[in-house]
Amino acid sequence: MSGLERIAVVSDVHGNLGAFEAVLADVGARGISRVLNLGDHVGKGPRGREVVDLARERCEVNVLGNWDDFLPDPDRTYDDEALAWWRAQLAPGQGEWLRAQPFCHDLLLSGRRVRLMHASARSVHRRVRYDHDGAEFLGQFAATDATRAALGEVPDPDVVVYGDSHDPFYETQFGRTLVNAGSVGNCVYDPTPVYVVLEGVVDAGDPAPFGVSFVRVPYDVEAELAHARAVGMPAYDGWAAELRHGVYRGVAQAWRDGTWSTDDYHHR
Repeated sequence: MSGLERIAVVSDVHGNLGAFEAVLADVGARGISRVLNLGDHVGKGPRGREVVDLARERCEVNVLGNWDDFLPDPDRTYDDEALAWWRAQLAPGQGEWLRAQPFCHDLLLSGRRVRLMHASARSVHRRVRYDHDGAEFLGQFAATDATRAALGEVPDPDVVVYGDSHDPFYETQFGRTLVNAGSVGNCVYDPTPVYVVLEGVVDAGDPAPFGVSFVRVPYDVEAELAHARAVGMPAYDGWAAELRHGVYRGVAQAWRDGTWSTDDYHHR
């Protein structure tokens, strides 16, 4: 059908430049020119500065993530070595740029209002996990103080695409579609970077074909870890376990201690 366009949606790069470059190369190889970013550019990985530069160059839209908000907060002090290191790695002005990004962004695609945001409709600091209940599902489509501040009074979305939990999924209930884009730089369970492709007719008010697909892109994990070692990044062991195995920091130790539960996967 003529008029169909594909749009790439990336999320949660977390300073993993190698993964981000691999994903953007795949996006380009597919002939996709529009890239939208759901935030969490920085923290956890060693190259937040470079990721921010590349996101500003390649992403049409960048929305605010929770790490983008709290890490460069000028009113916050850190006694945690890793948090202080990740913040110091940012270039002058990058922290201000990150914190100035919009809470959410809407577009019209094949007659559906699509909302892009980082975590929940209420706050970038409130997580909605894959095992949410019906109220949490519907809450992702609600108008809140945060969405109104970003967009004004607009219709509720038909589709919401978000990130934050690093766990990709697609769910349809009550005539609405909720998509989690997973994570480019720090994906859970399967650590291979993942992004979403939306397909439809842009700015079309009438129904038209609409698609959502997930793409996994391998990259040189060991090269990314070698860079982290070379620059002396704190919290390296946790980062290595996450990138190699999708096992989140603290989970392996809890397993060894005999205190592990499924809740450990939620605290990241």
